[in-house]
Amino acid sequence: MLTIRSYGKTDVGRVRRNNEDAFVMRPELGLWGVADGMGGEEKGDVASRIFVETAIELFVESAASSEEEAKDRVRRTFALANERIFLWAKNNQVAKMGCTAELMVISASDYVLGHVGDSRTYRFRGGQLKQLTRDHSFVQEQLDLGILQPAEAQKSPFRNVLTRAVGAEETLAVDILRGKSAAGDQYLLCSDGLTTMLDDRCIGEELSRPLEPSQKVSHLIEKASLAGGMDNVTVVLCEIVE
Repeated sequence: MLTIRSYGKTDVGRVRRNNEDAFVMRPELGLWGVADGMGGEEKGDVASRIFVETAIELFVESAASSEEEAKDRVRRTFALANERIFLWAKNNQVAKMGCTAELMVISASDYVLGHVGDSRTYRFRGGQLKQLTRDHSFVQEQLDLGILQPAEAQKSPFRNVLTRAVGAEETLAVDILRGKSAAGDQYLLCSDGLTTMLDDRCIGEELSRPLEPSQKVSHLIEKASLAGGMDNVTVVLCEIVE
C-alpha cells in the first residue's frame, strides 16, 4: 500500500520584515499548496492568505473522488481566489495586489497541479529533479526567446517581474498539469525565495538524502537563509512511500 508523507514550513528570511507567504497542507484531503504574496506590492500577505483559505473552503467538504473532480476544484479555487483578491483590493483602495500559487492534489496513483506565477513545483524521481511548472515571468519569456541564457537569468534585474498572478487582474489563466505518481516520488512546492537562493542541483542533492521530509524541508530553508535569505521562503514536500 502506498501512502504520502509530507511536511511544510515557512520562514521570513533575513531581509524582509513581514512574511507574505502562506501554505496549506491537508493530507486527509490529498491537498497541498503554496502561495507567495507579490513582493513589493501592498497587502501581499492578505492575498496569499485569501488563496489558502479559499482552497481549504472548496476542498474541506470531502476529498476529490476522481482526477476530473480534482481538476475542477483546483481550477475553481484559482478562479474564486482571483475574484476575492481582486475585489478586496478594489474595496480597500489598494492599487494592485496578488500572489503566485501552487495547488496540488496528490494520490498514490496520480496528481493534479494548478500553477500561476513564479513559485514552482518539482518532482524528484529516480535521482532526477524535474521542474513541472513554467514560470510566468518576464525573464522566462526572454529565456524562451533565447534572449537570455540560464546563468544570465539568475542575475537579471527583471527576474521578479511577473506576467501572471492571482488577483492582479479581473480574469486569470491557470496552468493545470496532470501526471502519474509512483512509489519513491517526491513533490516539492516552493516560493521563489527558495529558487532564487538555491539552484536545482542543490535542491536535488538535498532531496536525494535519506532523511525525513521535515529534515529535508528544514535543511533547504536553512541553506536558502545561509545563501542570503533575500525573501520569504516556503517549502512543502510530499513523498510517496510504500
